[in-house]
Amino acid sequence: MGITAPYTLELKFIDGAIKEINFERMLFGEMFSPLKDQKLFNQVSIDPEVHTIVWPNGADFDPAILHDWDEFKDELIKRSSKWEILQNNN
Repeated sequence: MGITAPYTLELKFIDGAIKEINFERMLFGEMFSPLKDQKLFNQVSIDPEVHTIVWPNGADFDPAILHDWDEFKDELIKRSSKWEILQNNN
């Protein structure tokens, strides 16, 4: 795993797959909004027990979703946009 750009991680999977994922459009809601702070986002690590990326505030992503990101990203962005609308209305 490595940070390649703001809010962007390169993830390497046990099967050899490599994904570069930009999370910026998903940083809304109670768990993910704090990750807009680049310093906090950059504290990402891999949890050795569950084998996924995690942040100090408890945010994480299902490793299967990360592995098949292209299949899930549009739906995740759509769901995140609902949190964005709620945050902007408060």
